[in-house]
Amino acid sequence: MKHTYYLTLLTLLILTGCTKKLATADPKATKETIALFKSMWNLQQKGVMYGHQDDLMYGRTWWHEKDRSDTKDFTGDYPAIAGFELGDLELGKQRSLDSVDFSQIAEQIKAHYKRGGIITLSWHLNNPLTIQLPENARKSKPTSWDVSSDKVVASILPAGENHVLFNSWLDKLSAFFSNLKDDRGKPIPFIFRPYHEHSGNFFWWGDSLATDEEYAALWCYTVSYLREKGFHNILYAYNTDRTTSLQQYLKGYPGDDIVDMLSFDMYDRGPQFNAELDSALNYVTKTAIARRKLTALSETGPRRGMENWWSSVLLPILSKYPVGYTLTWRHTYNRRAAQSPNPPKPFAADFINFYNSPKTLFLKDIQEADVYKLKGRK
Repeated sequence: MKHTYYLTLLTLLILTGCTKKLATADPKATKETIALFKSMWNLQQKGVMYGHQDDLMYGRTWWHEKDRSDTKDFTGDYPAIAGFELGDLELGKQRSLDSVDFSQIAEQIKAHYKRGGIITLSWHLNNPLTIQLPENARKSKPTSWDVSSDKVVASILPAGENHVLFNSWLDKLSAFFSNLKDDRGKPIPFIFRPYHEHSGNFFWWGDSLATDEEYAALWCYTVSYLREKGFHNILYAYNTDRTTSLQQYLKGYPGDDIVDMLSFDMYDRGPQFNAELDSALNYVTKTAIARRKLTALSETGPRRGMENWWSSVLLPILSKYPVGYTLTWRHTYNRRAAQSPNPPKPFAADFINFYNSPKTLFLKDIQEADVYKLKGRK
């Protein structure tokens, strides 16, 4: 069995009566969303799904070509998980902060869903406090990375001076979500990972920029707002940057009635990565199983210049734990590379070893599972 760790822990929980019912956090979740949740729970026992950010939108040498994917170009198969970014949607812009047209994002979400793939969305929303200041009064551009004030989260909660503005941003987000429907007009289930990497201080919602209570309140308000708008097709992923303990990981955790997935981001920045990833996966997956939540290494990437990273570093550690999926970040389009007579390969050669492993799951591996249980449904 691939996950003796998982089976041993689950058996222990059952014997001690400590298991919770396997269910989505939203009691009104759609049938397809419940099916996705349970399918992902079961797939964690079989292997780790591979995800890639913006894989369907562009690659190193191409930009928005129908049905194209760097992963598919390299392996002949799509990623199981397709990641998309919604930053700047809240400003009413046509394109995201990565210059991707939102209508094209919606189009590719529908296409990947139709293939049987899984969708995850992130949201690098701008700083709602400083975006209203005159340019000469700003310390930096009012992006997600503007950490010039520790009052931002407080300002958008109920009674805050920017609460009305924040509601208007949630309304724009809702308008986009409302368009994510299948050919029959049913809402497409997806994973939403807002306010990510909370344990770091890269974004205005970071650990030292908001109290634990404020961060949890921001989460609860957002989820409640979207549920009241009628969205019951969302699985919510709680997310941190690297942490060194469960206590640090759960700082600001909004609650099991809000969250469906425990995830974290960790890039390989040096030799310490192996031990740090191993440790974090240990306590995060144990906690997730006990709470009956899904898991993910929601962002990762290789150490620069390291060969065989996929099969010799990442995969051996992931294989020890019930990790639902791992996602690597986008391949930034490079015009010069695109015009080169010998364009670079999108992945390192060792990625094929990762792909060929029975411990990894790509689109073809999960299509049989019919994760939304749509086959035969009228």
